Amino acid sequence: MALRSTIFKVALSVADIDRGYYGDHALTIARHPSETDERMMVRLLAFALHAGDNVEFGRGLSTEDEPDVWQRDLTGAIERWIDVGLPDERRMRKACGRAREVHVLAYGGRAVELWWNGVSDRLQRQDRLAVSEMPMDASRTLGQLADRSMRLQVTIQHGHVLVADGDTAIPVDLRILKSRPPG
Repeated sequence: MALRSTIFKVALSVADIDRGYYGDHALTIARHPSETDERMMVRLLAFALHAGDNVEFGRGLSTEDEPDVWQRDLTGAIERWIDVGLPDERRMRKACGRAREVHVLAYGGRAVELWWNGVSDRLQRQDRLAVSEMPMDASRTLGQLADRSMRLQVTIQHGHVLVADGDTAIPVDLRILKSRPPG
């Protein structure tokens, strides 16, 4: 018998002062049986970092041709492709061919450095790609906030991110590994 996804309900408030975006989102997240709480919460943070109109979660780990989070325009064209973790280089190049912007939110401590050293030379030429690293202590602490029903506030100001649930506040200072050129 196949294992079923676990459903999480999230009331997410985003205050992105850097972009001038303020919004509340009622989200339902399906956590695949092979997905950890940490990865699911990093996906949720990726959503918050790019929150806006038409931003939604992809269908999940078992769907290779969809990102973890994406934004499509009204015609269905992909504006933003957002992956978390340490995606394959070919997947990122393919995403750059399909989307106007591609973002990777990498996490995993030392594994991020090893992954980036292995793919950075080939991915530096991808002008549509931006890669950020989330510190391991922040991703693990964020994973501990996972609950079947959550109320989270994410504040982004001057590049600093703060995730709070009423009892706990977790600062998340992302390190930029590759940025997109302006425009």
